[in-house]
Amino acid sequence: MTARLADIAAQAGVSEATVSRVLNGRPGVAAATRQSVLAALDVLGYERPVRLRRRSAGLVGLITPELENPIFPALAQVIGQALTRQGYTPVLATQTPGGSTEDELTEMLVDRGVAGIIFVSGLHADTTADTGRYEQLRAQGVPFVLVDGFSPKVQAPFISPDDRAAMRLAVTHLTSLGHTRIGLALGPRRFVPVQRKIEGFTRTMGERFALGREEIEADLIRHSLYTLEGGQAAAAALMERGCTAVVCASDMMALGAIRAARERGLEVPDDVSVVGFDDSALVAFTDPPLTTIRKPVPAMGQAAVRTLLEEIGGTPAPHSEFVFMPELVVRGSTASCPPERARRGP
Repeated sequence: MTARLADIAAQAGVSEATVSRVLNGRPGVAAATRQSVLAALDVLGYERPVRLRRRSAGLVGLITPELENPIFPALAQVIGQALTRQGYTPVLATQTPGGSTEDELTEMLVDRGVAGIIFVSGLHADTTADTGRYEQLRAQGVPFVLVDGFSPKVQAPFISPDDRAAMRLAVTHLTSLGHTRIGLALGPRRFVPVQRKIEGFTRTMGERFALGREEIEADLIRHSLYTLEGGQAAAAALMERGCTAVVCASDMMALGAIRAARERGLEVPDDVSVVGFDDSALVAFTDPPLTTIRKPVPAMGQAAVRTLLEEIGGTPAPHSEFVFMPELVVRGSTASCPPERARRGP
């Protein structure tokens, strides 16, 4: 106990006697000093005495489509930490193949009396889905925020990356390296982020090479699944069409694109350049390290929590979309277009 008091006192910059008074709930300690001692407990990994633990301000649900894509755990971690700092307890609910649906997870969270819900890449991002479920949720008085996928039909705040700008960054980078035959591999067309990426890609390619949207979509865009295998299939089809560079809608797809190149006897980036999307953990250490578009996960996660807490506090944000700018991270999977494969136009 003495050693623990000494550690806490050193961490907080106070005397052991002061630490003892705080731990025993005795008066005569300034609020700021008391907070320093409690913070030292947290930093050192000691559990606070039960009477000193901050009471939970309530549960907040976080619904994600899956956890296999590293971007979803990363976003969940940011959101969870931000909620905990504000005294809320995050409840992670994840959809799995053959498991609970988004509607079932929502019902479960509402039944448990959550103070609000954050939806990440949910049915709100699917242009074919019925958005009436969100209006029903609002009618129940449950505040919610939607991440990734704007819908004008849903009266709620949205948090999104600028997918159009992301494609401009990727295409501009590749054209600066001399690539003209650039392909885009992404997920099913019905999703809003996919549609926005197509808009950004076709607009930038059209400006650079005077191509029409229909021509670009038919020749240089392939839809698949947001998986390594999906990226491999889409990239293989694009390479068959002579693409010297492939932009992928996720880092997992980009790793599949690298596999597709190697299966064709091509080297990345010597023969084919590959750009990912998200900047997931560990892609800086792949072979080669992946050039990617960094999704602003910390800013988006913190904004989602801040917006939801405003909703919970009775000062809801208007029906609006908060859009965050992505960033190009250049690593080893992109290089100049091989002279023998370069063309004057796509």
